[in-house]
Amino acid sequence: MFVGMKDLGALTRAIRNISRRKIRALLVIIALGFSLAIMISVPAGILANQEAALRLTGNFNSTITNMEEEFNKTNTLIECSTSSGRGMFSSRPSGMSFNMSNPGGFAQQEVFVNETVVNEIRSIDGVKDIVPFLEKSSEETTSQTMSTPRGDFTISRPLYTITGVSLNSSFIDDYSILPTNITAGRNLHEGDTGVLVMDLNLTEYFNVGVGDKVTVNGESFTVVGVCDSTGQTQGFMGTRTVYMNLSDAQTVTGEIGNVSRIDVYVKDVSYVDTVASVIGAAYSEFTITTYKDRLTNLQNMQATYTETLNNAESTLAQTQTVATQEIIVAVAATSLIVLFMMLYTVRERTKEIGTLKAIGFSSWNVMSQFMLEGVLLSLVAGVVGIAIGTVGAPILSGLLLPSINSFGSSRGGFGFDSNPGISGSISASASISPEMMLLALGAAVLLGALGSLYPAWRASRTRPAEAMRYE
Repeated sequence: MFVGMKDLGALTRAIRNISRRKIRALLVIIALGFSLAIMISVPAGILANQEAALRLTGNFNSTITNMEEEFNKTNTLIECSTSSGRGMFSSRPSGMSFNMSNPGGFAQQEVFVNETVVNEIRSIDGVKDIVPFLEKSSEETTSQTMSTPRGDFTISRPLYTITGVSLNSSFIDDYSILPTNITAGRNLHEGDTGVLVMDLNLTEYFNVGVGDKVTVNGESFTVVGVCDSTGQTQGFMGTRTVYMNLSDAQTVTGEIGNVSRIDVYVKDVSYVDTVASVIGAAYSEFTITTYKDRLTNLQNMQATYTETLNNAESTLAQTQTVATQEIIVAVAATSLIVLFMMLYTVRERTKEIGTLKAIGFSSWNVMSQFMLEGVLLSLVAGVVGIAIGTVGAPILSGLLLPSINSFGSSRGGFGFDSNPGISGSISASASISPEMMLLALGAAVLLGALGSLYPAWRASRTRPAEAMRYE
């Protein structure tokens, strides 16, 4: 038997020896597989967090840039809104709210004014145009659960906000009064009646699309367009809005002849302060917001975003430190598993080793055989680890790494959750790339070789006479 084995290659002998101990080999492969899965899942989680951080930064920067551009276009705009001008949640037909003094704030009571004030304010010196709006919460409500430092609270809020827009062609052409990000269908046009444009999340809620009918406060409307306000709406719970002709909105809400907000455009910037002062003095029901107010709020928001990003980067650095420690532990565990398993194998097969050497096997033959056994086990375990990591990388990284929210604090789970008002949410999901798979296989072979090096060397040093006496 042993003479025949001498003619076999080291690789063949290694495979045969492993197959003779199937249960032990299987248990070792499973243990090594999970260890290697951790080794590749943790870096995958770090890479996913880094990519999410880059998207978060890009989202913040893009938001600030877009708002700056929008503000620069509206330096002659004076917003005059009643408490219902924000409704339960801030929503502007252009898809961006300029009044950020109370984003997401709750209005105690919806207030409306007669639209005759439009002509009154139009007579003020310096006023160029006035665009009236009606915003009112729907009669339908929905429940929302909020997590707070004092526990979870469930509140009831309107299902959506009805926004009536003055569909004057000159207003539509000259000012941003309609939703901008139309993803299906078309926007509202002058003369439209009996039709509306919906936020995407609201069409999903009602399971309707372009061309379908939907009932608003008992009146039937045709959906002609869908807009996506994700990342643009204010409020911590988001906004659902339907946009329609001002006269239709007044009818379905029962607010005939009333408005809740007017946008006053002056002839040039020099008139802004004067006109704002006159309106504020004459109409106490209005909250006045000018370019200066919006710019101040934008600067405050920018400072908050900067702090948010700094905190996220700081926590990401801490997470990378934790990841490094976990990888070191996984590498050590993998090497030790191979080491102890091969040491046990060498001890168990001491008499066999002595016999092999007695029939002419060299120290190198014995050493290479045990080295190959360790490497083969680790290689198979590497394949198992890649399979486990490919399926379970998001779960493993979520368990092993603290996640990072938009304010840089650690919490359970995994990913970035940015919710500073208008930037939406960004999540990170770990995945194993082909390059990482190859790296994992290389690491498995290397660790298998290192772990079996000493046991193999020890086996090669065994003296035949001593080995033959071993029981």
